[in-house]
Amino acid sequence: MYALAADPLLNNLEIVATLFVFVWIFSWSKNALGSPKLAVLFAVIVTYLTVFLYPVLIWIGVALFLLSTFGGEFFEKVNVYKS
Repeated sequence: MYALAADPLLNNLEIVATLFVFVWIFSWSKNALGSPKLAVLFAVIVTYLTVFLYPVLIWIGVALFLLSTFGGEFFEKVNVYKS
């Protein structure tokens, strides 16, 4: 988060991506662990480790999401999935 602090737009996008990751991990862990309090603790720890120690992982996730959303038609044209 600290490397992109100079650009407010990228900083806001990183905050949104972080919140998205937190909510996604929380919803998964709530179903997997069964306890909402334990799920919050788990989501906070994983989000902290992901965002502050390895912030590039957030952007890799965003890139993979955009690629899977908008790049599906491209991969169908080049027949990547067919052997």
